[in-house]
Amino acid sequence: MKPALTLLAASALLTMSNLTASDLETAVYGKLNDGREVKIFTLINAKGLTARITEYGAILVSLEVPDLAGTKADVTLGCDTLAGWLTSTSYFGASVGRFGNRIAHGKFTLDGKEYTLATNNSPGGIPCHLHGGLKGFDKVLWTGSPVRKAGARGVALTYTSKDGEEGYPGTLQVKITYWLTDANELVWEAEATTDKPTVINLAHHTYWNLSGDPSKPITGETLMLAADAYLPTDAGLIPTGVLAPVAGTPMDFRTPTPVGARINDAFEALKLGGGYDHCWVLRKGPGVRLAAVVKDPSSGRTMEVLTDQPGVQFYTGNFLDGSATGKNGVKYQFRTGLCLETEGFPDAPNHPDFPSAMLRPGETYHHTMVCRFKN
Repeated sequence: MKPALTLLAASALLTMSNLTASDLETAVYGKLNDGREVKIFTLINAKGLTARITEYGAILVSLEVPDLAGTKADVTLGCDTLAGWLTSTSYFGASVGRFGNRIAHGKFTLDGKEYTLATNNSPGGIPCHLHGGLKGFDKVLWTGSPVRKAGARGVALTYTSKDGEEGYPGTLQVKITYWLTDANELVWEAEATTDKPTVINLAHHTYWNLSGDPSKPITGETLMLAADAYLPTDAGLIPTGVLAPVAGTPMDFRTPTPVGARINDAFEALKLGGGYDHCWVLRKGPGVRLAAVVKDPSSGRTMEVLTDQPGVQFYTGNFLDGSATGKNGVKYQFRTGLCLETEGFPDAPNHPDFPSAMLRPGETYHHTMVCRFKN
C-alpha cells in the first residue's frame, strides 16, 4: 500500500550541523506534503561504522560495515532519498507496528470485544493484517532527538499512536532508540505504554546483505538460529498454533548452514512461504540472548543478532522481484536481502498458548535487538 503522505520537496542530505561531536550529526532529509520537516541522523562509532536513521518510519537508512580488508560497504537494502521511502511497500529498514507480522483475517478479541483491522496483505489469496495496517508505524513521522552515553551515540524517536489508529484500542506512547556502540553493535530498543488494554508487537525490518553487493543473492550466506522449533503456517502464512521441531527438516539452522542449501526443498513450509518466511521459537533464557549468526563468506562480515524476544522471523526476500528500485538505482532482485525480525509470535492475539501480546495500563512494553558485527 502506498503511504498517505507524499513528498513536497525531496532533498538529499542538506548542510550538516554538528551537535556535540563529529560522531553524531543531524540534517534535513526533506519535507512532507503538510510542510513537516523530516530529519536524518548520522552516527559514527570509534571504529568507523556509520549508521543513518530517519524520523520517517523510524527507519535505518543505511549501515556501513568494514569487511576483512577494512573496506566499508552498506549492508542494508533501501532507498537513496525520502521520496523513495515514501513510496516503498517493502518495509526496508523500518520500525513496524503496532503489531509487526500478521494477524489472521485482521481480527482479534480483547477482554470480550472483537476488533477489526485492515487486511492489507493476502498471501495465498487469504487476507490478513500485516505490520500495523495501511499506515503503520513505518509510514508516520516520528520525533527524533540525539542521545549519547558512555561508548555509544544514538537517536531517540517518539510517536503517539492515538486510540483507534488503524483500529487498535488505546493511546500508545512509543519510544524507539537506536544506539551505535564502540563495540560495533547497532542496538534497537523499543518501549511503549498504553491508557487502555491493547496488543503490541514492534519489530525492526531491515533487509541485510552482508556482502555489501545488493545484486548478489543472500543464499550463499551462512545462518545459525538458536532455535529447536519453528511455527508452521497455513497457506495464508498464519501460524497453525503448533510448535514443530526443526530436527530432520530444512528448517534446522542449529549449526551454521548456507541459506540456500535447502531453500528449494520439497517441504510444505517452504512451498507455502516461497522460501523461508517463518517464525523460529528461540531458546528460552533471561534477558538479551543470542538468536542468530549470519556470515558472508566472501567479505568475512559476520552479524550476531541478540534479543529478549521469544521469536525471530527469518525471511529471505522471496517477494523481491526487481520492481523495487533501491540505492544507486539498483533493482532489488529475488532473494537479495534477508530479514531477521526479533518479535513476539505472529497472530499471538488469536493464540492463547502463545506468549502474550497484551499490554495493559500501568505496564511497559520492552523489546531489545542487538546486531553485533565482526570480521
